[in-house]
Amino acid sequence: MTDSSMRAVGWARSFPIAGGVRAGRRWAREHLETLGWTEYASETVDDILLTVSELITNAHVHAHSTAHLVLTWDNQCLHVSVHDSGGGVPAPRSPDTTSPGGRGLALVDAVCDHWHSHAREDGKTITACFTPPAPPAAPSSGPRDGGA
Repeated sequence: MTDSSMRAVGWARSFPIAGGVRAGRRWAREHLETLGWTEYASETVDDILLTVSELITNAHVHAHSTAHLVLTWDNQCLHVSVHDSGGGVPAPRSPDTTSPGGRGLALVDAVCDHWHSHAREDGKTITACFTPPAPPAAPSSGPRDGGA
């Protein structure tokens, strides 16, 4: 039996290697605005945009691939998924203070609630989940006791 009150929304777009990271962040922000998150969950929005940047960058740099970004909101978690055509599944590396890169998945791991990777026949998909804080309660419009 399914819960008829469950609603999900999602968006998908591909970002080519040339200029894809900036465009991906801007695109993701626009969709987060439609959810109202930029108003009350700005830290979560920043974490999501960092994740979008890191995962698109990884697709471009390591897989030499277009990044296929999918955002899905299921009323519990915003799933940020990036698919690329690279083989294998990534794993966070140990920090290396001499290298300018190699920290992307460690950053994603630090800011999301959880993440996983999934190897597919045509590449791999990395998905990170974000649960926003509850929206602020609406002010009560009930009768007020003015007192005398």
